[in-house]
Amino acid sequence: MDLPSPLAWLVDEAAASPGPERFLAALGRRLLANGLPLSGGALTLSVPHPIIARRTWLWRAETGAVIEALAFAAAPQNEAGREWLAGLGPVWEERIGPSPDDPMLGWAGIADGAGAEAFAPDAAARLREVARFAAAPLAALAAREARTALLEAYLGRRSAARVQSGALARGSGETIRAALLCADLRDFTALSEVTEPHAMIAALDAYFDRVAGAVHAFGGEVLKFIGDGVLAIFPVTTGAEARGDRDACEAALRAVAASRAGMIHLDRMREAEGLAPLPFGAALHFGEILWGNIGAADRLDFTAIGPAVNLVSRLEGLCKPLGRSVLISGAVAANTATTLIPLGEQSLRGIAEPCAVFTLRED
Repeated sequence: MDLPSPLAWLVDEAAASPGPERFLAALGRRLLANGLPLSGGALTLSVPHPIIARRTWLWRAETGAVIEALAFAAAPQNEAGREWLAGLGPVWEERIGPSPDDPMLGWAGIADGAGAEAFAPDAAARLREVARFAAAPLAALAAREARTALLEAYLGRRSAARVQSGALARGSGETIRAALLCADLRDFTALSEVTEPHAMIAALDAYFDRVAGAVHAFGGEVLKFIGDGVLAIFPVTTGAEARGDRDACEAALRAVAASRAGMIHLDRMREAEGLAPLPFGAALHFGEILWGNIGAADRLDFTAIGPAVNLVSRLEGLCKPLGRSVLISGAVAANTATTLIPLGEQSLRGIAEPCAVFTLRED
């Protein structure tokens, strides 16, 4: 069967596109080369994500550039693709499938100044045929994007990428260097005893927003929410070891400072509403961790283990006895130019050697 180039590509190669942006740009280029007068294109996918409802990729024929627009679950529904295309010329748009959550594919023609508001009938017919052939590869692409969104929501971006790459065997993993952040609420058990469950969940969500939001803002990744506890990592990513260690520690310090500031603001809001504050403690450490799969034969967890994880957990437990909201190990202090306040060497439960402990100047 002798198919036009865009249709042959949709049948033979499109399903293997690395991502929606590459799919849209590659299809647009082929349609241009096949004689369709296009000025841009848009592809919208619904995603199963707690914050993002839809992702739209916008392709401009003139430059070949693709940009992304996000529609958030809490925001009023918009038609970012159609609105953007309408600014370029006449619009053709079609949902690829019967469900409101199926992909939406649209194209803008070239505005000719004559006030045309639609594609010519032959061009529209060709685009309908393209949409029909695009159904199968777009279904595969949408499923892949949905799987990625779910894994990232539950595992974090780096861990999700590892799982999707095939790192599934129990006991598999790699040793990485990372700054670690461990945080939890103080007196959480007592607070939960006197707080209605829905209000307690709302309080936990507000606390996690402050801590996890700061972690993600400075390039870290939350590995675990355990009750009221958080475990996050800031992996070393640069090639030069000393610089990479320093960058990871500096990022962790900025994140923990932002977490502390966010919790102070949250406590002021709660007190204004007549609610109890949420005192929290956080600790930072730096070292090597084993990052990978552990668990039962049929139920795995992608997490971090090792002496560094044990130490940061024990260090966080000193926050209440020392009357500090943030404690920092000597390993982090040795990798930062930030001015820290020394608190001397402290014994940690289950750790053989005492640990040099520091805190933030403003704590």
